[in-house]
Amino acid sequence: MIDLRLLREDPDRVRASQRARGEDVALVDALLSADERRRSSGVRFDELRNEQKSLGKLIPKASADEKAELLKKAGQLAADVKAADAEQHEADEETKRLALQLGNLVHPDVPVGGEEDFVVLETHGTIRDFGAEGFEPKDHLELGEALGAIDVERGAKVSGSRFYYLTGVGALLELALVNAAIAQATEAGFIPMLTPALVRPRAMEGTGFLGQAAENVYHLEKDDYYLVGTSEVPLAAYHMDEILDAEQLPLRYAGFSPCFRREAGTYGKDTRGIFRVHQFDKVEMFSYVAPEDAENEHKRLLDWEKQWLTGLELPFQVIDVASGDLGASASRKYDCEAWIPTQGKYRELTSASNCDSFQARRLSVRLRDGKKVQPLATLNGTLCAVPRTIVAILENHQQADGSVRVPEVLRPYLGGREVLEPVAK
Repeated sequence: MIDLRLLREDPDRVRASQRARGEDVALVDALLSADERRRSSGVRFDELRNEQKSLGKLIPKASADEKAELLKKAGQLAADVKAADAEQHEADEETKRLALQLGNLVHPDVPVGGEEDFVVLETHGTIRDFGAEGFEPKDHLELGEALGAIDVERGAKVSGSRFYYLTGVGALLELALVNAAIAQATEAGFIPMLTPALVRPRAMEGTGFLGQAAENVYHLEKDDYYLVGTSEVPLAAYHMDEILDAEQLPLRYAGFSPCFRREAGTYGKDTRGIFRVHQFDKVEMFSYVAPEDAENEHKRLLDWEKQWLTGLELPFQVIDVASGDLGASASRKYDCEAWIPTQGKYRELTSASNCDSFQARRLSVRLRDGKKVQPLATLNGTLCAVPRTIVAILENHQQADGSVRVPEVLRPYLGGREVLEPVAK
């Protein structure tokens, strides 16, 4: 939720942000109108209540003749106060409803455009020339099946398409990735967290996932719970309705959780293997900081992601995501995309988003600095989305005999194993 004071003072900035996102600009004027009604109805209600209180003091002192007239006026005032209260409530609810539809203000340095209009900021690592090595690379599913690591056939039999089993070394590889990611995050000062996978509506709405992203959210209607698509949601809501002292910040959490996404609108896209699935595990970094430190924290999150991917010895690029491809809560987002050899292109593995005070306003998470109390800033960054990371590792570290070399950073978590070998059939 953006600051309504900023909306009133600089509506053109908000209109420009909506336009850059490809969202409805008319929403800005509708919200301005609702906010004006909310404030004017509040003034009207206060005026009537004050008049009502003043009249209440006169009635006991009035003569018999005056009292009848005053009581008649008091009755009319009571009706007017009730109507003004209802009008104020209605205007307030309308303002909140419209404000929740408005995306965060896009950072002025974000490239304007759609999904393909990102800007490449950095490129890291060397893309292997498999032709020069004398063999054609296999895709992750063929490799995973040969290693006894991935079983999508039985995943589909049990749960449907886009579900899978990680078996044998596949399961061990996930556990190694999670433990290595948590170890790196802990070393960097993050507090490890195991978070709920089911949250109440306010947590999901407060983080901005019931707007444009709602079609990808699983909702348990009978209980009115939502399955999270990222531990960002319970981590953002962890300090909901709290005031944190400035001395406590920054607060950094590394959450591990299962994640659930409907992947609506992606039919026929990435259907092979485990790149785009309905359920996966993820380690997510989350930061609470003072607003003035948000941009620096955003760069720090990106640096930790780059450290992680470099440790996995993956070639990757960093992109500045374009305005039309930002989630509702992000003012700016950096993605790290790993090279996938059999696709011949970079694909998203991690992302780091600066949400400024957008989520904190919705969830009422505030900062106390001396006598001043204000919304703080929240940021999130994926450290390890497990299935996609496995895809990148298998394809980039495969060898001609079908085995896969284990990156050194993961070997301590795999009992010192240096290579994953195909299983005998």
